[in-house]
Amino acid sequence: MAQFRFVFAILFCFSMTTAQAAGVKNFDIPASTEGPAIRVLVWTPCAETPHEMDARGATFFAVPGCPIAGEKLPLIVISHGRRGWFGGHHDTAAALADAGFIVAVLNHPGDTWRDTSRTDSLSVLVERPMDMKRLIDYMLDGWPDASRIDTQHIGLYGFSFGGYTGLVVIGGDPDLRKGLPNCGTSSLRACKQLENGELPDQPIKHDPRVKAAVIIDPFPVFLFPKENLKGIAVPVQLWSSDPEQNANGLSGCCAAAINERLPAKADYHFVQNAKHYSFLATCTSKELQEAPAICTDAPGFDRVAFHRALHADVVAFFHQHFTESSKP
Repeated sequence: MAQFRFVFAILFCFSMTTAQAAGVKNFDIPASTEGPAIRVLVWTPCAETPHEMDARGATFFAVPGCPIAGEKLPLIVISHGRRGWFGGHHDTAAALADAGFIVAVLNHPGDTWRDTSRTDSLSVLVERPMDMKRLIDYMLDGWPDASRIDTQHIGLYGFSFGGYTGLVVIGGDPDLRKGLPNCGTSSLRACKQLENGELPDQPIKHDPRVKAAVIIDPFPVFLFPKENLKGIAVPVQLWSSDPEQNANGLSGCCAAAINERLPAKADYHFVQNAKHYSFLATCTSKELQEAPAICTDAPGFDRVAFHRALHADVVAFFHQHFTESSKP
């Protein structure tokens, strides 16, 4: 049976697209009563040969504006980490697009490298999941190629604060109250707001359209006691960096606590010697010089080789669960 599922997944993969590369294009979700405008980068399957692109100093390998290869393609939405940006996982997005997925990545308003005005705030904790809902709404209803999306197969990839975001989207309920254990000693602005008696100005919202999720080093984990994760019913692939490589208190390490609290067994991956930032896109020599804290891995850790394995496992996870849900 396992061999049959593997063969079926391969056939499913090839039936979706004959893509050889990733196309890429920017879009904007207009401001509305639900929130401010959101900048979006969409990666799509492409039959052309990729070439090197420069984007804010990062090096992408893609085809700008490439015609989409394939029909009824699964959609993956990506949520970046604290003070991140929509290019932080560009190699992962490209790998997913190469494998036949449409991939939409957004800049979370108020919590990006350009705009940190609301980083760590209570409003961001509530609005990040809403950002993902708005992204899915746009991709299904406002994106020019919305008809290419298989609406029954939507997945999420979330890193660090994006991992927190993903857990909320798929049914987790963060404990946002005064007196929360570990919050009083945290440097998060949201904790100080909660201790001052502030409450979220809008309810937490989940999105049942997301059918599978890859969650990496979710942070902050103390907002999710075990009982607050009982609402998660979709398959989860959970990744953790190595706490021994994150001894400086870097936010986002690690995922072991969440793995123990999830109501169903996750596809759990502990990556020995990986730093938190090892999950971000592989760096060029120029990027290493400009951002050594992000680009420097532990001695002997090969980020390029690790990302090849990461991408293979992530693609296989989504293919497996989307294929299983397609069976009669």
